[in-house]
Amino acid sequence: MTKVLEGIRVLDFGRYIAGPYCATLLGDMGAEVIRIEKIEGSEDRFLSPVTAQGDGALFLQLARNKLGMTLNPMLPEGRQIVQRLVATADVVVANLPPDTLVAMGLDYDSLQAVKPDIILTMISAFGRGGPYSNRVGFDGLGQAMSGAMFMSGTPEQPAKAYPPFIDFGTASLAAFGTMAALYERQRTGMGQVVEGSLFSTALTMMNGTAIEQAMIKRNRVATLNRSQTSAPADTFKTKDGWVLVQSVGGPLFKRWADLMGESHWLEDPRFKDDISRGDNGALISARLARWCSERTSAEVLAAMEAARLPAGPILSPQQVLDDPHIAAKGLFQATSYPGLDQPAPLMKTPVELSRTPGEIRQRPPTLGEHTDQIMQQLGYAAAEITNLRAKRVI
Repeated sequence: MTKVLEGIRVLDFGRYIAGPYCATLLGDMGAEVIRIEKIEGSEDRFLSPVTAQGDGALFLQLARNKLGMTLNPMLPEGRQIVQRLVATADVVVANLPPDTLVAMGLDYDSLQAVKPDIILTMISAFGRGGPYSNRVGFDGLGQAMSGAMFMSGTPEQPAKAYPPFIDFGTASLAAFGTMAALYERQRTGMGQVVEGSLFSTALTMMNGTAIEQAMIKRNRVATLNRSQTSAPADTFKTKDGWVLVQSVGGPLFKRWADLMGESHWLEDPRFKDDISRGDNGALISARLARWCSERTSAEVLAAMEAARLPAGPILSPQQVLDDPHIAAKGLFQATSYPGLDQPAPLMKTPVELSRTPGEIRQRPPTLGEHTDQIMQQLGYAAAEITNLRAKRVI
């Protein structure tokens, strides 16, 4: 089966999540991706280690479908290798500060001098052009500085979401931008810079709240898991666990009132529309909390499904692994890796194409696994490779 990005070569100089996952998505769609990391291994390789060698869980997720190469681009010989690599590439992905890009020869001017139609996908914390341009940052800063943390948790305790959704969102948008740039290059033959930032992604996700604040000065504060713009929409404790119920719109609210057997909710002006129900959501949540507390999670969810109300259990990581829907759809792909006692459950490409789907074709690389192979492709002789390794260039 022909892959969407077959024949495209991507150099992945990314670190942690936003850059690497952008390259991962491109690799899933058929691009040849070369992950380039430090001689001793880049820091993101070792987060949440799951092997005796220290390879981390996040690395296993983000390094599939990649060839692994170690390289020090700060040395003169390393810069020469970078130039040879760039000459063979279509896309360079880097989430590094601008001055580091220049030092490594990965700024756009340097890349264009080697490959005029190259596409540089840059990802940073705040993007270029503002007073925060040179600041470094991780996912949490995007959550903190966009209003997301302020509107999570409680007024007494802002809360950061556990999953780094700003990182993954930025990676996904950067992959979207990269594919758009590749499409445009087909028409014009010209490369360009694709730039994403954690801050821009976070502001995008919080834009509706910012618009509301700008227009009507609502001055919202956090209400933990309870929605402020519809109801019932909250988390509820059952006899044996927790569930989330999420209702939006009049028809769903009527279904809920029918489930409660209490039509008075439909006649009360405090609950006449979504925003009114959100404003008075504490009352609705209190009623549903009593109802849920008298039932098991299975009973609550069965009743919600019968009424066609969106609801689901709050699962632990182990319960996620045991979930029957995940198993039926085959969302995780069991992938072997050196040092693991059993295959790791890697989440497949999260967007499904009917004719040209993404796929996990090969396991993540061990440290520097394909360095010799890539160097030989670039024209280096065995003696040169041995000499460069002795100098710790590769």
